[in-house]
Amino acid sequence: MSKRYDQYCPIAHALGLVGERWSLLIVRELLQGPKRYTDLSGSLPGIGTNILAARLKELENCGLVTKRRLDPPAASQVYELSPYGHELKPVIRALALWGLRSIHPPTEEDDLAPGWLASALDTVFAPVAPAGSFEFRIGSEVAGFVDGQAMRGAVDTPGVVVEGGVDSFYWLFLERRWDGVTVEGDRELLERLLDAAAAPAPGASVLV
Repeated sequence: MSKRYDQYCPIAHALGLVGERWSLLIVRELLQGPKRYTDLSGSLPGIGTNILAARLKELENCGLVTKRRLDPPAASQVYELSPYGHELKPVIRALALWGLRSIHPPTEEDDLAPGWLASALDTVFAPVAPAGSFEFRIGSEVAGFVDGQAMRGAVDTPGVVVEGGVDSFYWLFLERRWDGVTVEGDRELLERLLDAAAAPAPGASVLV
């Protein structure tokens, strides 16, 4: 455990496991699947190599992260979440929805990491998605999911395709604004998804 509080409290205990700076962002990255050290370093700009190594070691010691070596020809060592670590997914989703209440709309100056769309779909939308196939073409990113399983890239014969800019996607999700968004296919299916995944209003629970 990286940090201890002098309290017998599950919240204090949880913060001892993942409360250090960068820890939950490492979990966020590993929710997308196993990653090499260099992959994690590249997707977390601003983290020092010594800090990344320390956080990974702490998460390993807590039983949240494991490491293994891929079979040849890759033969690379990767880090991945343990089953216990994967149980943080709804926590990450709740934090994302809570943070959306006060984060500013994206601008051209905001640096969105490659793969951000697939990560957002997997974290926020896929867990509550109705049955069906969805493809999103947002800015330069393409990702989607089928029956709640998120994927990068195009989806085979999607039931609905959504295309627009990053800012348009932001406003579509938060306030159901359709300006700058084009929809092909089953718009009703998309509206069911937006209803299921809607960012809650202030004062409402982020857990339902």
